[in-house]
Amino acid sequence: MKKIALFVACTLLAGPAFARGDAAAGQEKSKACAACHGADGNSPTSPDFPRLAGQHADYLFKALREYKAGTRKNPIMGGQVQNLSRKDLEDLAAYFASQKGQLAVIR
Repeated sequence: MKKIALFVACTLLAGPAFARGDAAAGQEKSKACAACHGADGNSPTSPDFPRLAGQHADYLFKALREYKAGTRKNPIMGGQVQNLSRKDLEDLAAYFASQKGQLAVIR
């Protein structure tokens, strides 16, 4: 019984920390991201832009949230996410996490 109570408590405490976005909504919201990160998150333009496809949604959400808060510094990303809501960030994270990542070859 104690194990069940502990599991429930941990689930309730950890639940809100994870991004729970809508990938379909995120795809619609990702149009501005495509110029640098590619339409599906596999950046075709430059190795300077990270590939987002296939990354964990909670990682992507955390990174976006940190850009918005200014704790992760990048003037381009900071400007891009400034007017996005938490739901927007969750949806974007869910969309890019749902995409198939491509292996990058570094030369």
